[in-house]
Amino acid sequence: MKHPIFITLLIALFAAPLTAQAIDPATVPEIKKTTLGLYIEAKDIPEFLKKNPKTLFLDLRTPEELLFVGMPIGIDGNAPFGVMNYKKWDEKKKAFVRFPNPDFWANFEYWAIDKGTEKADPILLICRSGDRSALGANFLAKQGYTNVWSVLDGFEGDLAKDGPHKGQRMVNGWKNIGLPWTYSLDKSKLLLAE
Repeated sequence: MKHPIFITLLIALFAAPLTAQAIDPATVPEIKKTTLGLYIEAKDIPEFLKKNPKTLFLDLRTPEELLFVGMPIGIDGNAPFGVMNYKKWDEKKKAFVRFPNPDFWANFEYWAIDKGTEKADPILLICRSGDRSALGANFLAKQGYTNVWSVLDGFEGDLAKDGPHKGQRMVNGWKNIGLPWTYSLDKSKLLLAE
């Protein structure tokens, strides 16, 4: 009689952290896939944070993005995964070239130490639309972190494929679904250059 109860409790314990993962990994675009396979949508973050108060929640976008597009209220900090190079132009994308941030690991460690994050604690990574958060999750997985979640729709969401907003980031994402955000940067969430 004790064994079925034990098995039920064991299943509940292992299933609890996966409740936010109602996302079929087979439906995740290749550019957003992670080695750990832990995905969450912006709409599920408030509940995830309530259930997992030790979660480290980082925005991986550039400081320029935070300044001009806004930042989520509730992040623990900003650890840019990429930096803009204003001397290089990508003609195909019609944009400045973004390079990997050589300080990403140091930035991440600053926030992880500040929060007391251990390698098995939940970590949520958000970027514009889920590409850089996937790269960040893969990087952290290589460093031994085992519970790193990528926000699939990011802060701005995915591009609309048709309709009057075709090509605009209006589909989903933190900002588009009405989660709290601000243009007023919180200095305590930024690592200022010295």
